[in-house]
Amino acid sequence: MFTEEHLYSIALRRCQSIGDGNFHKLVNTIGSAKEVWDFCKKSMQKIDGVGKKISADIGNPEHLKFAENEIQFCEKNNIFIKLRHLKELPNLLQECGDAPAILYQKGTYNTSFEKISIVGTRNFTAYGKTFLENFLSEINSKKIVTVSGLALGADTEVHEKSIENNLPTIAVLAHGFHTLYPSQNRKLSNRILENGGALFTEFNSSQKPDRENFIQRNRIVAALSASTIVLETAFGGGSISTATFANNYNREVYALPGRITDKYSQGCNLLISQNKAATISTIKDLLTQLNFDDNSNKMEELFPRSEIKLELKENQLSVYNLIKENPSLNLDDISMLSEFPSHKILGILLELELLGVLKSLSGKKFVAI
Repeated sequence: MFTEEHLYSIALRRCQSIGDGNFHKLVNTIGSAKEVWDFCKKSMQKIDGVGKKISADIGNPEHLKFAENEIQFCEKNNIFIKLRHLKELPNLLQECGDAPAILYQKGTYNTSFEKISIVGTRNFTAYGKTFLENFLSEINSKKIVTVSGLALGADTEVHEKSIENNLPTIAVLAHGFHTLYPSQNRKLSNRILENGGALFTEFNSSQKPDRENFIQRNRIVAALSASTIVLETAFGGGSISTATFANNYNREVYALPGRITDKYSQGCNLLISQNKAATISTIKDLLTQLNFDDNSNKMEELFPRSEIKLELKENQLSVYNLIKENPSLNLDDISMLSEFPSHKILGILLELELLGVLKSLSGKKFVAI
């Protein structure tokens, strides 16, 4: 089940000063984890960015012993070990520059299914729960896997409601598989596996759920999916970090707006106001933006292309056609590619949105309807 490369990858990642970045650099330069382990340290120090501090702990037999025990633990507990440099990570995670060198996985899921990350506060309210239930009931016939973090509150609801709707779900943990945090969700984690879902973690069996691990975990929640939905969060809530990671990965983010007096809507409202998330106005509209709407011709019926061209002014039509031919252009791209100065582009884009032929997405992107 496991190879020599798994063994040396775990040992190498265990070394001091060998994080995911240095691991990736060394393996890409030298060839494999085994070759890095056996490589001459003097020669290694000549690699750009690698000095005595980084190379000093490589070859430590204690780390190799740890790796042997870790593989035994994984074999005993049916845990897969996925290596980034062998391109074994889930596709969207694999393409991220800060992807983990090693990903541990329990369970399996259909890799052809589209994944969507859904996160929110542990102080989940009836408002968020109602939206989540209605949204998942709308997509329960589709080939979709939900992703969340197994925390109490919104994450727990995402996993539980996904299972109730026969949707596979992935939980990303902030610790190794030797424990389960929060302990209240141990049964839920088993149900996730039984329902065709999976548990992921980048942490080995020696790593506890330390505070800093949760932010690190959030980047994987964001990286696994093309889109992230933020249900409810306060200012500075953990979901804000997940949305930030998703933005940095150039993924779509959607936020459920709420009253400005509601503490756990304030974070969502902030993301929307800062153009870091698109507003969720209705479930129907969200399904359309996510391309989960079964009626693919609906927008064509509402806005026949021939009629659009007749109604648009010359400058509007020029910008519209540019966006239509180059889907999901951002504002800077539009300004660079069009013949109009940037201060005029914003006005034209607004006019097109008001006409209903253009939709703005998160990350200052636009798509023609």
